[in-house]
Amino acid sequence: MKGKRSSWLGRTALAVFMLFSTGLIGVPVHAQVVSPPPHPNLPPPEPLAGVKYNFPWEIYGGIGYAATDAGPNVLQQALLGGFDARAVREFSQHWGVGANVRGYFGTSGVGNTSPVKIHGPFVAEYFLLGGPEYRVLSNEHAAMMLHTFVGGVYGDFQHGLNGVPPADVGFFSNQMALGMALGGSIDLNRSPRLVFRIAPDALMSDFGGNGLAEHMSLSLGVVYRMGHQFRVK
Repeated sequence: MKGKRSSWLGRTALAVFMLFSTGLIGVPVHAQVVSPPPHPNLPPPEPLAGVKYNFPWEIYGGIGYAATDAGPNVLQQALLGGFDARAVREFSQHWGVGANVRGYFGTSGVGNTSPVKIHGPFVAEYFLLGGPEYRVLSNEHAAMMLHTFVGGVYGDFQHGLNGVPPADVGFFSNQMALGMALGGSIDLNRSPRLVFRIAPDALMSDFGGNGLAEHMSLSLGVVYRMGHQFRVK
């Protein structure tokens, strides 16, 4: 009996020793701390996600370039630089009506038959136009519009002639005439409101009653959309 008790005590002591050594009793068990995984690299917020073309106003301002003829008998075209400003009232995502003011300034070659020689006189054209605009294609990144703007154009052809009759150098006289801008624009969205625009046009004018003469123009600038957004169907 004594031997059995000694054997039982020995086994009990061995078991207690093993429990202590493994940390199951007597010593607090510390669970392994697992570091949380790093935050995934989320994509940055998409700045163009809110582009919906539902602002009632678009205001545009940019620099412009135009090639024109200062008269029916000039030796070379006038290459003019200037400005292009537009305000468009949008009635839907596609249709709007705009007003357009443009000014182009520069010098022109002449068809000089006067004894007073004139070289590179100053000329200018000022357009006041209006008409419909239609957005043909659009997504969150870009859009393409077409427009037909009709109105008047004032030509200043005599300012740099120093009193020489404009007919002597092949120029038109200063006058107001029918003017048109047929073309469109490509809009590259930078945010729901801010847009970079490229706008090519065919400019038409009827100076001297000679019929509509067509010339090329190009404008680069910025559009700002403003007003309370209307509901998109």
